[in-house]
Amino acid sequence: MAKVCWPYFDPEYENFSSRINPPRVSMDNDSCHDCTLIKIDSVNKPGILLEVVQILTDLDFIITKAYISSDGGWFMDVFHVTDQQGKKITDNKIIDFIEKALGPKGRQNSESVKNWAGKRVGVHSIGDHTAIELIGRDRPGLLSEISAVLASLQFNVIAAEVWTHNRRIACVLYVNDATKKSMDDDSKRLSIIEEQLNHILRGCENDEKVARTSFSMGFTFTHMDRRLHQMLFADRDYESAGLTTTNVDCPPSFRPNIKIERIEEKGYSVVSVRCKDRAKLMFDIVCTLTDMEYVVFHASISSEGPYASQEYFIRHVDGCTLDTEGEKERVTKCIEAAIQRRVSELSACIVANGCEP
Repeated sequence: MAKVCWPYFDPEYENFSSRINPPRVSMDNDSCHDCTLIKIDSVNKPGILLEVVQILTDLDFIITKAYISSDGGWFMDVFHVTDQQGKKITDNKIIDFIEKALGPKGRQNSESVKNWAGKRVGVHSIGDHTAIELIGRDRPGLLSEISAVLASLQFNVIAAEVWTHNRRIACVLYVNDATKKSMDDDSKRLSIIEEQLNHILRGCENDEKVARTSFSMGFTFTHMDRRLHQMLFADRDYESAGLTTTNVDCPPSFRPNIKIERIEEKGYSVVSVRCKDRAKLMFDIVCTLTDMEYVVFHASISSEGPYASQEYFIRHVDGCTLDTEGEKERVTKCIEAAIQRRVSELSACIVANGCEP
């Protein structure tokens, strides 16, 4: 039998363009009197916009304006940012961190970026922990019951984050064993925890789809906010529009106004969002579009008083635009849900250093 010889493929070829044209990051405090300009030029790659916005958001920067262009093989962004007090970014440690995180050595410095002492970027591993993800129907007293179950099983809650939207709750808990025993091989104990937590989440309903509990061990670097978005998106919370108190109490002028149009000559769908401005708004929208497998080729972001205007020129990863009314309606509902989740009835972050719930 003839021997088949396949051509050699250099595993470093994928990074070849980045080595020839490394990312360039510049911090400009001279061009604008009231903000810092962060300019990024880089070889384009999938997910790069979300990666950049995620880092800026985790540093608690306020993005007042942004101009995005990534059509073709190059990615060029300009962000107008301030700190939480509305001042320019002048701290040399923060400037150095941004240049390391977004610059040519970003990948080599990934571990130092995640563990930078000044800020939480992404989700850190919190020692020897187990991450528990919960999704179910929200109701009064639910968190108290979950805490009671974990306490009875001798678990410490190290950190937790909870979002609710449209009567659904998504929760990520980081726990460790108060008895100091390893849970890696204790499948029976994990089954007991899962059974009890699912029983609480389901309440009086017998449908298994109503609630879910999942576990992961050891180190995890999934971004916390992105994971919560993904959990509620997978739970299809966007299909229950109109149920939240946010929708009822919010003045019509502050409700998200989302329009989707198509530019025939350019081959883009244009998603225009106008809503009440708040921190992390751009991250929530870009995260949702990315997880729905849409690619942002151009974008323009601006803030005017209490309002934000954001415009995204997108295509699906398969190159198609949003042609049907069903696609447009789904994207509209998902973006509206992403905007409302963070400011819904409950959005809580809990950190407890070795304390029981």
